[in-house]
Amino acid sequence: MTFAPHSLAQSWPMPSNPRPIVTFGAGSIVSDAHFPAYAKGGFPIAGLYDPDQDKARTLAGKWGVKAYATVEEAAAVENAIFDLATPPGAHARVLAALPDGAAVLIQKPMGADLAAATEILKICRDKKLKAAVNFQLRFAPMMLALKDAIAKGLLGEVVDFDVHLALDTPWELWAFLEGLPRIEIAMHSIHYLDLIRQVLGDPKGVHAKSIGHPNHRMAQTRTTAILDYGDRVRCALSINHDHKFGRKHQACEFRVSGTEGAAYIQLGVNLDYPRGEPDILEIYPKGGTEWVTVPLEGTWFPDAFVGRMANLQRFAASEDAELVSSVEDAWNTMALVEALYASNAAPATPLAEKP
Repeated sequence: MTFAPHSLAQSWPMPSNPRPIVTFGAGSIVSDAHFPAYAKGGFPIAGLYDPDQDKARTLAGKWGVKAYATVEEAAAVENAIFDLATPPGAHARVLAALPDGAAVLIQKPMGADLAAATEILKICRDKKLKAAVNFQLRFAPMMLALKDAIAKGLLGEVVDFDVHLALDTPWELWAFLEGLPRIEIAMHSIHYLDLIRQVLGDPKGVHAKSIGHPNHRMAQTRTTAILDYGDRVRCALSINHDHKFGRKHQACEFRVSGTEGAAYIQLGVNLDYPRGEPDILEIYPKGGTEWVTVPLEGTWFPDAFVGRMANLQRFAASEDAELVSSVEDAWNTMALVEALYASNAAPATPLAEKP
């Protein structure tokens, strides 16, 4: 089998007639990712709302868009795609204010816990919203290429999926997280868990331990997890956001191995976030004799946000048959997160006592 790295799909087709976007939230994720992505994709931005009016006006002025005074004013914009870049506790209120049948992108997580996700799912069903959750890692160029490589049989049957992070995450950028009971799995590793679900499906069960660190007050920033896919597939995550000892031995990488090939991925944005480093995808293809670098045509931030919005816009216009990461599918990712927290709360198997 001849491997042509340029043949792997890395982008999502764009909508024919993009609709204006109304964003709820004016935090760093909007200024660093959402708006740069929408500008790059040619999506018109109508405006934004944030309860911090000064912050909203500042960001709106930078991008030449309107700062709405209330949720209701923002929700009244006609023919809009609504973009919720809000904390999980705010999702339900904003969704309830949107017009029935609207197209909406909801920031992950889909609520603070599974009960909140279920409430959001019911709101979306009742209002017949075309609603997706912003699990945009699925649309990152490296991940689209990885999934295309798997679909083309370049790895054979996927039997190993390793996620390894050892880095220094600037949690101070998200001050609203301090004091929340669930941090690492719900706010960060949820991206990886969702991507794993797309590749491997839902696991049979989980084992997990998630803890904080003595040097700060965030609830959890270090996680070890095993997803049980039976006796053929091994899937493990080792996550440490507190490796603050220089770049040399830091890492943010996936290793995906099959019966006949393998892939290595570096998720560069998390290394020196938000400036980041380059993403990397290398593949050892079926029948090959060496690792081959796949030239990437973009990065997780902002290109995945372009693809995420493109799919929603195309679905709303009936140009895409599937809404990727719909609230129906995203609820299953939230169920996986809930299972990991349940495992974390359960006692470990004790060692036998010496006779």
